[in-house]
Amino acid sequence: MSAQPADGSSRERILAAATRLFAERGYDATSTRAIGEAVGLNIATVAYHVGGKPELYRAVMRRAHLTQRDVVVEALERLGACGSSPEETRAALLGFVDTYLTFCLNHPEVPALWMRRWLSEGVDLAEIEAEIAGPLIARVASVARGVLDRAGLGAGVDVEMLVFTIVFTTHSFGQAGVIDATGQRVGPRDLAILERFRRHLHGVVNGVV
Repeated sequence: MSAQPADGSSRERILAAATRLFAERGYDATSTRAIGEAVGLNIATVAYHVGGKPELYRAVMRRAHLTQRDVVVEALERLGACGSSPEETRAALLGFVDTYLTFCLNHPEVPALWMRRWLSEGVDLAEIEAEIAGPLIARVASVARGVLDRAGLGAGVDVEMLVFTIVFTTHSFGQAGVIDATGQRVGPRDLAILERFRRHLHGVVNGVV
């Protein structure tokens, strides 16, 4: 493996490999050497492009966050612009939930990274929640609270907990699916199960608001 800095695509290749390995194995079980080997580079070259393991992990999480944030912010703009009637508001909230579910299914590495953190992976890097997760969750809850108030809905709803409920269940379903009556694990590629889960999420939102 070359010890010299590689071409301009090396950083992206390193980040892509690190994203996959951190999502699959977690922060603690993934070494910089393993990431380098995945892209045919040595540790020195990896460090040249992204720094040490903590810096690499931060870069991975920020990269995943930006991908997620772009989708969420666009969906929030549509939600905030919805009509003020209860029917229009509920439909817009369900549209937001559907957008987030689709994102999680199309980018399974992002929920996987966050679920690893829920298990205290990379616990020493607690600033990630403060810099990344907290502000976006607060923004979602604020917009949702605003459209509910405008429509005269959900006066007693803990919107932040509703957001967490959607996030936790969507991430878990996308990663693990469900267990059927025979004990077999059935994931979101089963369209019937996916539709059942989507209807369930819709029921949760409609039942609360």
